[in-house]
Amino acid sequence: MDLTLSRYGFGSAPIGNLFTAVDDDTAQAAVDAAYDAGIRLFDTAPHYGLGLAERRLGAALASRPRDSYTLSTKVGRLLVPSAPGGRAPAGRDGEGFDVPADLHRVRDYSRDGVRRSLEESLDRLGLDAVDIVLIHDPDEHWEQAVSEAYPALAELRDQGVVKAIGAGMNQWEMLTRFVRETDLDVVMLAGRHTLLDQSGTRGLLPLCRERGVSVLAAGVFNSGLLATDEPSGTYDYAPAPGSLLARARSIAAVCERHGVTLPQAALSFPLRHPAVVSVVAGARSAAEVARNAALTARPVPEALWDDLATEGLIS
Repeated sequence: MDLTLSRYGFGSAPIGNLFTAVDDDTAQAAVDAAYDAGIRLFDTAPHYGLGLAERRLGAALASRPRDSYTLSTKVGRLLVPSAPGGRAPAGRDGEGFDVPADLHRVRDYSRDGVRRSLEESLDRLGLDAVDIVLIHDPDEHWEQAVSEAYPALAELRDQGVVKAIGAGMNQWEMLTRFVRETDLDVVMLAGRHTLLDQSGTRGLLPLCRERGVSVLAAGVFNSGLLATDEPSGTYDYAPAPGSLLARARSIAAVCERHGVTLPQAALSFPLRHPAVVSVVAGARSAAEVARNAALTARPVPEALWDDLATEGLIS
């Protein structure tokens, strides 16, 4: 892959109003803070806020030199009007984003769907090209994704339209199959190489290392449980089971003994694997970006990882 990625990336789902709404100025300030902190990888998708994240990210980066940052987006969900015939849509989006339901997502991993999705993303971003395109969450669509979406992206890569192609998922098993059976440059693994879940190391990460496929680690806070000094909140977007909450508290206690906070360790841990080139963390405000930047600037003692392994808290 002919791209140099910053060790930390900016995930744009929160500025697509994930869970709660933010205004345009707050979104702009978050992106500005990320760029000013040295982040040069920005990730987005049509799925995030029914295109809102792409529009906001494109606007926020418009004044930055295009060759100064790397941008990734995704294909697999087309956005289509929810109310044909001019009728006003009712309600809010039902997939976790606080946006009007004037559009809805249609899964489409066909060749034409991939090309249409990318064209529409470029329009929302206000750009002529993106650097990385990922096949997004093809969990129930393996056959079409591997037989149509992947060849379409490989053709775009061969033509120089995009620099790198890959897949992004919340599971490691299908990503492993992609790496084994296709010629991907990069995968985005969400939530499966974290302090609480190292299942990605069973097959995917070693294979990526062997095949020269770069790994972007996302979802490193497991949707919230690892995001605060005292573990609380959700795990994989649902209430955290008691056993996982207890394990997170045990990890936090070991971190505290070493003068490290739980979110600091969560941001640092994935980069210990040589296949991981970048950690992508979402943020909805400049304050969240600043907090994460401060945490990643602090060194984490090697003894912390040794103690966590000795106590059976990480593999």
